[in-house]
Amino acid sequence: MAVVSRLNAQPKPTAVPAPMQISLRGVRKYFGASGFVAVDGVDIDIPQGQFFVIVGPSGCGKTTLLRMLAGLEGLSEGTMTINRTDPSRPENSMVFQGDSLFPWMTVFDNAAYGLRMRGVPETDVRESVQLWLERIGLWRFRDRFPSQLSGGMRQRVSIVRAFANDPEILLMDEPFSALDEQNKMVLHEELLRIWEASKKTVVFITHSVDEAVTLGDRIMVMTANPGREKAMIDVPFPRPRNVLELRHQPAYGDLVFNIWEQLREEVQRARANAEGDK
Repeated sequence: MAVVSRLNAQPKPTAVPAPMQISLRGVRKYFGASGFVAVDGVDIDIPQGQFFVIVGPSGCGKTTLLRMLAGLEGLSEGTMTINRTDPSRPENSMVFQGDSLFPWMTVFDNAAYGLRMRGVPETDVRESVQLWLERIGLWRFRDRFPSQLSGGMRQRVSIVRAFANDPEILLMDEPFSALDEQNKMVLHEELLRIWEASKKTVVFITHSVDEAVTLGDRIMVMTANPGREKAMIDVPFPRPRNVLELRHQPAYGDLVFNIWEQLREEVQRARANAEGDK
């Protein structure tokens, strides 16, 4: 039996530890008549304001888990509790892998889409969108269409659209995977900067161990299919973070190596499973 709870509560005083915003217990997801298991027995607690990262081999159920958090997939078994602090705001916004902008809308209209769908007054829409586009350096491109932008700029608009909608939880599914390394580093810096200003709860999926360590407060390593927790790792680096300075630290390389050691066996097992299915 699967249970999903969304609880409304008043914000806690800042003197006490952050309350849990997301709690999963025994979450399983299986598909079809064959009962293919994508996610198997996952337990997670994510405090309010934490940047939580999930890494794992292809096909391990990372995106399925994120879609369950977004309400796009139901749970087959287990419980999921989302603790709301402000019911007037959206529960979540999602930034997808690849380009998810509406090609017929300008940068401004794409960024304003979530706010307008919620019926926010137009004066407030303009104020919020302008603020976020200026923060990420895109205000002067507000009247351009996605086809007139680079891939990195389009992903920046997607991030603005999510933040401008002011959700309690931000869900990000490999948003930078299609970009070159230079664009990734720029967007890592920008994402960290705007996240520091908002301190939203983030669940971020990536294949990149470097990206996970650069961005995250805590990292869950998942096993090859069926997806389970293999390791839960705290990232010890203080915030705010400078991406270049962070990667220059010996402790950074040590942590990346340790996580890759946890992950390598699962990647090899996923490849072996894929070969066996051919």
